[in-house]
Amino acid sequence: MALLGRRWNTVPDDVPKGNPAPPEAVLRSAGLGSGEKVHAAAQDDWDGAWVLATTWRVVTVGDDGQVQLDRPWLTVDSGSWDPDTYQLGVSWVDGTPVTRWRLRRSSGPGRLPEALHDRVSASVVLTRHVDLGTGRTARVVIRKDLATRELHEQVLVDRAARPGDTELRDEVARARTEVRSQVGLPPSGTPGDW
Repeated sequence: MALLGRRWNTVPDDVPKGNPAPPEAVLRSAGLGSGEKVHAAAQDDWDGAWVLATTWRVVTVGDDGQVQLDRPWLTVDSGSWDPDTYQLGVSWVDGTPVTRWRLRRSSGPGRLPEALHDRVSASVVLTRHVDLGTGRTARVVIRKDLATRELHEQVLVDRAARPGDTELRDEVARARTEVRSQVGLPPSGTPGDW
């Protein structure tokens, strides 16, 4: 994830600094579990929602107290931080459109970009890249649900890949067998699927 950029000692004067604390009502709405804590939080400039990076998940709570988003870290594919626009973006493993928050005026970004990077990285156990050239790539990833410690396999295929590409399908099947074996998961029941 691209989370590097502007040095924090050069943040403009109009951007709040520090690690903002969400209101208690937001924390209650988020429904933190036993042992779960908020690592970082920031308030979105666009809709006023609070974005929470917790031990196990990313949660957004609107200014009306309603949970808008609640997803475990293993569902995050990647994140990006743009220090020029103060936008934090998250792409999702399931292909859901990118979620973006602007974190400048309301609270500043605090430690949210770093916490997102840390939590996503903590959920990745093992990655195997399959690269057969342009439009013929895939990643086989073993991810950990940080709340339950359960391991999950994810196969992320390049959007340009053709479903009938048997060579890519075979290489993905080999990669799946390899990574599952390395982490002690049983062989997949559907070796040709992605």
